[in-house]
Amino acid sequence: MQDARSQSEAIKNISLIPLRDIVIFPSTLVPFIIGRPSSIQALEMATEKDKMLFLTAQMDPTLDNPTPKDIYSVGVIAKIIRAIKMDDKNVKVIVEGRKRARVIEYLSTYPYFQVLVKEVREIEGDASETNEILKRVLTLFEDYLKLSQNANFESIVPALKDNNPERIADIISSHLYLPLEEKQNLLETISVQERIRRLNYILESEILKVHSRLKKDGKKSGRRKLPLGEAGQKVFPTGLSFRKEDQPNEIEELKQKVAKCKMPKDAEEKSYKEIERLEAMPPMSAEATVCRNYLDWLTSLPWNKKSREKRDLKEAEKILNEDHYGLEKVKERILEYLSIRRLVKNPKGIILGFIGPPGVGKSSLGRSIARATGRKFVRLSLGGVRDEAEVRGHRRTYIGAYPGRIIQMVKRAGTKNPVFLLDEVDKMSMDFRGDPASALMEVLDPEQNSTFLDHYIDTDFDLSQVMFIVTANMIEPVPRPLIDRMEVIRLPGYTEDEKLQIAKHFLLSKQLKIHGLKENNLQISDKTFMRIIREYTREAGVRNIEREITSLCRKVVKHVVDKGKSHSEKVSVKNIEKYLGIPRFRRSEIDKKDEVGVAIGMAWTEFGGELLTFEVTKVHGKGNFMLTGHLGEIMQESAQAAFSYVKGKIYEFGIAKDLHKNYDIHIHVPEVAQPKEGPSAGITIATSIISLLTDIPVSKKVAMSGEITLKGKVLPVGGVKEKLLAAHRESIKEAILPLDNKPDLKDLPKNIKEDMKIHLVENMDEVLSIALTKELPIKVKKDKPPVSSDLEESEEEGDALRSRM
Repeated sequence: MQDARSQSEAIKNISLIPLRDIVIFPSTLVPFIIGRPSSIQALEMATEKDKMLFLTAQMDPTLDNPTPKDIYSVGVIAKIIRAIKMDDKNVKVIVEGRKRARVIEYLSTYPYFQVLVKEVREIEGDASETNEILKRVLTLFEDYLKLSQNANFESIVPALKDNNPERIADIISSHLYLPLEEKQNLLETISVQERIRRLNYILESEILKVHSRLKKDGKKSGRRKLPLGEAGQKVFPTGLSFRKEDQPNEIEELKQKVAKCKMPKDAEEKSYKEIERLEAMPPMSAEATVCRNYLDWLTSLPWNKKSREKRDLKEAEKILNEDHYGLEKVKERILEYLSIRRLVKNPKGIILGFIGPPGVGKSSLGRSIARATGRKFVRLSLGGVRDEAEVRGHRRTYIGAYPGRIIQMVKRAGTKNPVFLLDEVDKMSMDFRGDPASALMEVLDPEQNSTFLDHYIDTDFDLSQVMFIVTANMIEPVPRPLIDRMEVIRLPGYTEDEKLQIAKHFLLSKQLKIHGLKENNLQISDKTFMRIIREYTREAGVRNIEREITSLCRKVVKHVVDKGKSHSEKVSVKNIEKYLGIPRFRRSEIDKKDEVGVAIGMAWTEFGGELLTFEVTKVHGKGNFMLTGHLGEIMQESAQAAFSYVKGKIYEFGIAKDLHKNYDIHIHVPEVAQPKEGPSAGITIATSIISLLTDIPVSKKVAMSGEITLKGKVLPVGGVKEKLLAAHRESIKEAILPLDNKPDLKDLPKNIKEDMKIHLVENMDEVLSIALTKELPIKVKKDKPPVSSDLEESEEEGDALRSRM
């Protein structure tokens, strides 16, 4: 019984995967791909259970469905380290071999193999004799690795040190290129000493084969005795001579490439120094590969290549107008830059920042600018980038080092003056690996980017002639120093008229071409477009409008295929629901009836402007107030300020004198799921509270936005254009804004100025006179408004007097 226990361990119930052309040994990490459904099921079962599998080779690798008699009985118990799904059929698996084992019984063969296995304990022989043979095997294995030039010598040899003989034997066995039967024989040899002897014989035979092959090829093969060859060249430990003459073509080609590049002096010196290092290295060493990669990057960068720019202003203007409707400010800035180019030979590159909601054309503008100026275009998305090395690159001391994305994109452009779009800069983040926004400061600074230093390239590269365009939906997440380095151009949402023109002249023709339709196949009237814009989309840009037009085109394509190419369809206001379904948005017309305690506020979001309804009611209580509607901290503080302002005015207007002890005020902003933030709701909340207490309705034709102070002053707010666009979209006729926002009205579209009456105010008295449908009660002049304690005292005195009477 004792002998039996020394030979084997406990029995284990485990899933089996048969392998083709591969034998896995204990103490090794091996990747392989499985594709058979049965093997994938076995893998899934093992992953759910304890991540342990039994792996053994099948005798005939051509069999797709092997039976137990086609599979070797001895294999290895392995742990699943990682499983990666490559596609619908294949899974890449990385396993670590743990112990030898033998199949005792097949429990099931469908849907996958489930077996009972016994762990096999290895037999150790005489330790001193085993160690002697092992030393010789290690020397032979080192020679074998270098002669074969197929294995990674630097990574394998350290793994063999400080290990026991069993592990060393298994690691060596796994790295030999042998027939399957030979490797299976090594796996089944449970005596460690016998296995090492077998390896000694195999390695001697393999080395002799390599030497004889090299002699046939005319190459010299000596022994390890001489440190130098006959001509004084280096001799490596394998005994194989290495001569510089073996790689003359590569070195000469690299020198010619460096000469053609016309690099700056510092870069050229680094290149030649790296070539000298490469010349002294063995061709197959890992360091030589690092050198080659570095030289490839240096020689492939456009040190002096430039695109020839178009300087014809009329042609550039024509291209910009072809690609985009409106956006006059951006077009004007590009034409100004091209005008400077005609007078100044080498002006500094410009850095533009496009800030605006999604779908207004920020990214496509970059491509259009490149086309108008005749430059190459490259785009780098910064969304989710959190590592500084993504921008500056890794130092070459790291394994797998690479240049940063800036240098990669410049290489892809092939010129030193491309239009470089840095997209979604507000979506960057930072972690322990550094802040990429800080690294961008050097890239976007015209005073510094002429000497941009990438950690991998390790020499200055001139980015001063690159035209950088930075895009973001919101300006707040972008660091202030970064904003300071760019010329910010805001792109607010489009008006309904602008959307109509874009849909008619750009989006429809684009989608007709994509779907293979002609103009006569699909006709859409202006009124139909307006219904799509108003009832099927609600956005600042035009992406959803394009989706709806795409949906129309798909349905028409189906009819054209069925009825012939001459088939024509007219989509009208009446039949639009047949194509697009029930409208997604109901134009609220903001409940035309004026109401007490309900006011309309204008809000800004990263997707454009929105209108919010503020509702206020009073309930029995003790003068407190409640806020609901998913309001942020700043908006809550703004509401508190508005409430305090109203409480201070109660006695001045002679209204709701018992508010402090009989009623609570409840303020609610509908659409609770949407978070709301910002100080610009102050005057709206104050107006709705005063409307409630005075019982005077607020006009539904008026929308407002402004921050309130405790003294009733109205402070300026942001996002004015987007807010007014939203109000105009919802048919609001009047808007109340702070007087300090007057400069923001300069860029408003003409039709908004004509359709809306915009009131600029300085204090709440002006707001109330415009927003309320009736005048407020006449003010009661008092030297000092009474406070609650005074009121209570006066009431007590009155009661005392009545009791005396």
